[in-house]
Amino acid sequence: MTPEAKIQSIYRYPVKGLSPEPMPHADLASGRTVACDRMYAIENGPSGFDPANPAYLPKQRFLMLMRNARLAELHTQFDDRSHVLTIRAENREAARGDLRTPEGRAAVEGFFAEHCADELRGPPRVLFADGHSFSDVAKKVVSIINLASVADLENAVGAPVHPLRFRGNLYVEGWPAWHELDLVGSEVTVGPAVRLKIVKRIVRCAATEVDPETGIRDLPIPKTLMKTYGHADCGIYGEVIADGTVSVGDRVAA
Repeated sequence: MTPEAKIQSIYRYPVKGLSPEPMPHADLASGRTVACDRMYAIENGPSGFDPANPAYLPKQRFLMLMRNARLAELHTQFDDRSHVLTIRAENREAARGDLRTPEGRAAVEGFFAEHCADELRGPPRVLFADGHSFSDVAKKVVSIINLASVADLENAVGAPVHPLRFRGNLYVEGWPAWHELDLVGSEVTVGPAVRLKIVKRIVRCAATEVDPETGIRDLPIPKTLMKTYGHADCGIYGEVIADGTVSVGDRVAA
């Protein structure tokens, strides 16, 4: 029998590669991501993205932590009512803009043109398409991280591992370490109503090497996973198949 588990925390990432935002609860709809999750991305040179016909593109087309570790030095805040993104760098406000307006996008793009100047393949551009998510996978999913697996990985790597290195949506406590990897193909119920079909393990890349608070690339997470466990996986993707609201503290049943 699967042990009792619960949601310890919920996060969204309104702009791909930028700050996580904690949420006390989240409305989940069938076939959708957490609201506002990866709603925007910063194009790193011409990507071929067409807002009129949005399609999945690999993360290398955008500014992202795997190659642009300095993004973690920034503290960003997104207002989902006004779509204003505020960027703080070195304890000061560095840029602010409404991502729905040309002027607001230009302010944000100008900041990244300077902040990431030596890592750009062309002018940075704020990208958006209604209903699209700039996720690392084509399917609209919710990512789930088992905190016991992160704790076990800490023992393997020999240093503290901040769970936000894995940029998950739902962080779960109560499962044994690595139990989540066995759930692929099964269904999970969260709270009173939400059901998710677990569709895929999450293969980890060099983004997890970056400390989410300092922006320093300091831990060989993928290498340690492969050496210790024989795979580079940590976390799972779930596709929402029954709507509802999930909250911190909700029971997770598999």
